[in-house]
Amino acid sequence: MNKFTYFSALLLLLATALAAHAEVLPAPPKGIRIYQLDTAKNSAADFSLKDLDGESVTLSTYKGRWVMLHFWASWCGPCRLEMPQIQQLATMFSKDALAIIMVNTAEDEDTVFSFMAEVGLETGSLLDRDGRVTEAWKPRGLPTSFLIDPAGRVQFQAIGGREWSKPDYTSFLKQLTRTE
Repeated sequence: MNKFTYFSALLLLLATALAAHAEVLPAPPKGIRIYQLDTAKNSAADFSLKDLDGESVTLSTYKGRWVMLHFWASWCGPCRLEMPQIQQLATMFSKDALAIIMVNTAEDEDTVFSFMAEVGLETGSLLDRDGRVTEAWKPRGLPTSFLIDPAGRVQFQAIGGREWSKPDYTSFLKQLTRTE
């Protein structure tokens, strides 16, 4: 066997082994797009923000499970409409299967607290008071949700409000989190 044949066979074997171990993700429903960046492996930019109780929450502590990172604001009409859907997801999935991390964009604590009470939202929110985390993540509008895999890579993005409790979305999320 010459060098070329040997290396070709070795590359084929390696490619086959990698393909066998690659995770196949389900196709997203309409309104959710596959997220692709130029950065290596779509790594999720880590951050720490405080919640409404003043406790610091760091994104990287959620590695090992699927995360829905959701950017919103109380003045955003689609955000208001979407909040009951987010709450339904929070009750539908355990935090171990799908962690829902909500990030309010550049509003004060009183505004966020009042809004959450008004819409009956029990899921907590982080406060991005100065907007720096939102700026780093660059959502192209509000609301925007990112779906981050257990390895900490952004896999999907939804720009604009979604009816998350509809079967297309819940089925997709159940397939991702393997909770069917």
